[in-house]
Amino acid sequence: MRLTLDYPPVWLAGSCAVAWGLGRLVPHGPGWQGLPGWILILSGLSVMIAAAGTMWRKRTTLDPHGQPAALVTTGVFALSRNPIYLGDALILAGLCLIFAAPVAALILVPVFMIVISRRFIAAEEARLATAFPDMFAQYRAHTRRWI
Repeated sequence: MRLTLDYPPVWLAGSCAVAWGLGRLVPHGPGWQGLPGWILILSGLSVMIAAAGTMWRKRTTLDPHGQPAALVTTGVFALSRNPIYLGDALILAGLCLIFAAPVAALILVPVFMIVISRRFIAAEEARLATAFPDMFAQYRAHTRRWI
């Protein structure tokens, strides 16, 4: 693991801080949005835990800057090439609802997904394509990046 603050959880925390700030400055949305927010958060955490468990069982790295030891295509990875990042996006959307900033989710979630795609996914997929050229090409052709 390299020494850097450039990790997806840092980007997620920053995005959540913006959502919180917007909810404090300009709270909006219906009063019942907290429940869907918690459902999104729990769904995101479930996807992330399932993905991390699958990666751990395959003995490959969770470090987005690390070298993969295996191409994981089973479990939640059969539905999304990036289930942990999908979980992050769900958590951010849920927190936007809980923080009374649902309109912020319409901007923050796509921006977060673009940042993650450019800063992490592109490099991760390049490493996977180099390490597992045929298997990754087939996986990429049959499995969407997000969902």
